[in-house]
Amino acid sequence: MTGPNKDIKFPLDNYDRLCFLKNVIKNPNIIVGDFTYYDDFENVDNFEKNVKYHFDFVGDKLIIGKFCMISSDVKFIMNGANHLTNALTTYPFAIFGNGWENAMDNKSYPQKGDINIGNDVWIGYNATIMAGVTIGDGAIIATNSTVIKDVEPYSIVGGNPAKEIKKRFSEETISKLLELKWWNWDIERITKNIQNLTDNKIDKLTE
Repeated sequence: MTGPNKDIKFPLDNYDRLCFLKNVIKNPNIIVGDFTYYDDFENVDNFEKNVKYHFDFVGDKLIIGKFCMISSDVKFIMNGANHLTNALTTYPFAIFGNGWENAMDNKSYPQKGDINIGNDVWIGYNATIMAGVTIGDGAIIATNSTVIKDVEPYSIVGGNPAKEIKKRFSEETISKLLELKWWNWDIERITKNIQNLTDNKIDKLTE
């Protein structure tokens, strides 16, 4: 056996509220790696509904790596939510037309960039990730957190705004893990090492 089929929608028998996310995504600006799963209390189709203000004309992307775990009600706030902040008003006159359509001539709304989620990232229930944020490999985002800035690899963050609580491992172990990139191994090697990957002794990992 070499693990579940990464190309099926529902990897758990008789359970349709946990999916391998890449197999349910329809928006080409949402890119998801193999084996990343999304668990929803109601319907896995809620995932794209929770990618907010994601307008085609903006062109920003939500990029999620491999082997991530995303809980129900996690929200991603994309760049379409942005308003002017250095003008006298933040009000979006131009979208209403009728004589206001030129309000943004020679101006542009703030662009904070794509949201990039690394590999092996666990995002807890009802967390919110803001536009432009990068979350490093192996990070954990606590329940109800609002992430407004980048998260270091293998760190645990929580709160609103989210702050680092602690690192998961020593800097030495983190460096080794980032060098190993186990999520890029072939599935046979991952399967061979599942007992070691679910332990905390990095030196046990085998070829």
